[in-house]
Amino acid sequence: MVMGENIREHMEVVGSDGGHVGRVDKVAGTEIELAMLDLGSGFKHHLIPLTWVDHVEDDKVCLSMTKDAAKAAWREKH
Repeated sequence: MVMGENIREHMEVVGSDGGHVGRVDKVAGTEIELAMLDLGSGFKHHLIPLTWVDHVEDDKVCLSMTKDAAKAAWREKH
């Protein structure tokens, strides 16, 4: 599992298909909170678990699932 300290604010989050999922706002415990004002996240904060991260490459967080699968399963922050 990728450790949260390897993930920094503003990194792009992409699916295994290379599709844009969002941008990192912060890492909170075992989840990544995506930036609210990002076209990929739909202007809401969404949370994705660190267990979805396959690897971190340059300035990208690469998920082990496609963009569409991640967006279908992410959790909305209330």
